[in-house]
Amino acid sequence: MIYAGIDLGGTGIKTALINEKGEILIKDTIPTRAERPGEEILADMAEMVRRLAQEAGIPLKDIAGIGMGFPGAVDPDNGTLIYAVNLPNCRNLAAGEYMMKTLGLPLYIDNDANVAALGEGLFGAGKGNTRCLVMITLGTGVGGGVVINGHIFAGAYHGGTELGHTVIVENGEPCSCGRRGCWEAYSSATGLIRAARREAQLTPDSLLWEMSGNDLSRIDGKMVGDAADRGDAAANKVMDEYLYHLAVGLGNMYNIFQPEILILGGGVSGRGDKLLNPLRELMVNEVYHNDVSKLDIRIATLGNDAGVIGAASLVMQEGRKE
Repeated sequence: MIYAGIDLGGTGIKTALINEKGEILIKDTIPTRAERPGEEILADMAEMVRRLAQEAGIPLKDIAGIGMGFPGAVDPDNGTLIYAVNLPNCRNLAAGEYMMKTLGLPLYIDNDANVAALGEGLFGAGKGNTRCLVMITLGTGVGGGVVINGHIFAGAYHGGTELGHTVIVENGEPCSCGRRGCWEAYSSATGLIRAARREAQLTPDSLLWEMSGNDLSRIDGKMVGDAADRGDAAANKVMDEYLYHLAVGLGNMYNIFQPEILILGGGVSGRGDKLLNPLRELMVNEVYHNDVSKLDIRIATLGNDAGVIGAASLVMQEGRKE
């Protein structure tokens, strides 16, 4: 059986055809052009599925369905894209109805962080251990997905697991959601960069000035990590604070869900063991009863394909229900 997966983002639309083993048979990416009417974006997605099937020599009738990850709120029961900040014209968009009318294929949708977690759980870092896993994506924001017994958990109204918007510092940094002190405000790449720029302003001799060409607006997450690795005091202070806040949030996730596996994805996770080793030490003080004997933190393995593989996995799940 063949499954189509779509990862709809604010800048790109990734589409792939995937087999039952989670292997990508063919894929492509096109610009989203997010300012367009939502119907035009749907038309592009449908055309991508049709074109990839044709290029792969796969009849549309042999595709079981389309799965989609959407960067915002969805109504999976009705196949509706409700709202996303970066896709202003995709509000209350009947995507499921459109795909069935255009391609004759059912559409299954969920939040993009949820489908990435599902992909990692079934075919990536959590493969074979999906009784309970939590995936945290450390990017522009802090995304979260929870997979229990191989299925996405998103609460009674499918808007849950906004894990980045749990408060870890009372009356702390303002967050884009309107609250203060959210985990996202401290543990996203955005939060890391903001803290690095502040610290560099206070330390004119910091290596961050040299690495940014004396333009602090050019500082990115990798630059902070590289400066810390080279022994820069300012960068190390920022990284220490970043790791502490990340450990606090991950400790909360572990205490709430007690997952078999905690998976970290997103750009910051590229630090690998330089991220994981200090986190494991810090989390001793964050886990209930200080019991970290079952703690298993891993780096995501599917990379940029987690979204399309996870989206296609939504279709596989539906097939198993029938």
